[in-house]
Amino acid sequence: MRILVSLICGTIFGAGLYISGMIDPQKVLGFLDIWAITNGGWDPSLALVMAGGLLVAMPIIQFAKNRREPVCGGEMALPTNHKITRKLILGGLMFGTGWGLVGYCPGPAISALAFGQIDTVIFVVAMLVGMMVCKFSRLA
Repeated sequence: MRILVSLICGTIFGAGLYISGMIDPQKVLGFLDIWAITNGGWDPSLALVMAGGLLVAMPIIQFAKNRREPVCGGEMALPTNHKITRKLILGGLMFGTGWGLVGYCPGPAISALAFGQIDTVIFVVAMLVGMMVCKFSRLA
């Protein structure tokens, strides 16, 4: 049941990324380019996508917080650390810089692989290498 629910949720998430245009790096960069507000080139539509995501996620998170175990079994894996650390700030800066330079974040990049564009493949390979370097640097 957990696998089926995960497949359904992942499919809905991927479809939402596609329909909203979040897998198009040019659309994302059009949203992130706040300097384009003055000439009418700014695309605010992704703010609505983010707001919609929050509207869906917030009640579900509140529901999950009030449960002792997940609906489909297994263990509850809600975050417990609420501290703002140097690692958190650096990670956010790295994520934001990559998103701003390229127009992709991990979920949309993986969804965009379905279109087979070489730029997307290069981004995802670089992202995976970066994740592995980070993981192995923590072990050292």
